[in-house]
Amino acid sequence: MLISMTGYGGADGQLDGVCYAVEIKAVNNRYLKTIIKLPEAVAFLEDDIDKLLRKNLSRGTINCVVRLKGVAASALFEIDEVALRSVVERLNAVGSSVGVGGTIDLASLLDLPGVVHPVLPDERESQKIRDVVLAITSEAIGRLQQMREAEGRFLEADLKGHCQAMARELECIRQKCDGLIKEYAKRLRKRVDGLLAEAKLKLDEETLSREVAILADRSDISEEIARLDAHLQQFGQICETEGQAGRRLDFLSQEMLREANTVASKAADAEIVRRVVDMKCLIERLKEQIQNVE
Repeated sequence: MLISMTGYGGADGQLDGVCYAVEIKAVNNRYLKTIIKLPEAVAFLEDDIDKLLRKNLSRGTINCVVRLKGVAASALFEIDEVALRSVVERLNAVGSSVGVGGTIDLASLLDLPGVVHPVLPDERESQKIRDVVLAITSEAIGRLQQMREAEGRFLEADLKGHCQAMARELECIRQKCDGLIKEYAKRLRKRVDGLLAEAKLKLDEETLSREVAILADRSDISEEIARLDAHLQQFGQICETEGQAGRRLDFLSQEMLREANTVASKAADAEIVRRVVDMKCLIERLKEQIQNVE
């Protein structure tokens, strides 16, 4: 079963009257990239959350946000009154020395370095917060995975539909290929007879047969058809048996496109070329959808 790289998961819980809410959003990415945003009160959990995300997810850009609700301001930060008083005294002194008066905006002074400090929990409190936040994060990851699996089922159905359409086109090409050599021989004979009639010459059958054999060998697409058929079968097997199959499916789609291009270049037949163009359009749709697969 395929898994999509996009999804959302959220969960929340409480500890000592404080509500911890975790939101995780995932979007497409060739590799795994985690972006974690935490309040300063729980910033010490960044490494633990990152390890938890990487343990459960393999591809995509993962945005994880932790929010605190219902927590008192005194529990988040404290003001260094000594530092603040020192700043105010220095500003007053500077104002008096240069003859400039006015009022001081205390709110602006809080942005100065060293005036406001985050309140850091002790070791025991930190462990309690760690256990709760990581449990909530695991729950959010589980909900994210459920959404990704549900979307993956739709992706799988769409990809299989494109593969079935390609298989039908490939079967038509295979049937057309069976009588292609006779058509080549007929066209070559007609063209040669026309040219020799003007020159009043005659070409022996052995020479004509040799030329037909050379043309048939250059235009033989049976191997490419067999490989395309094998790629389609393998594509379906991977969709049904592997969860994290994005990279393998992407490689297979590139191989399909390469074989289709070879068929188009070797087959000197308008109908086959038209069907190959249709197949290439289907392969491009595959490649677009595969970018959403984990």
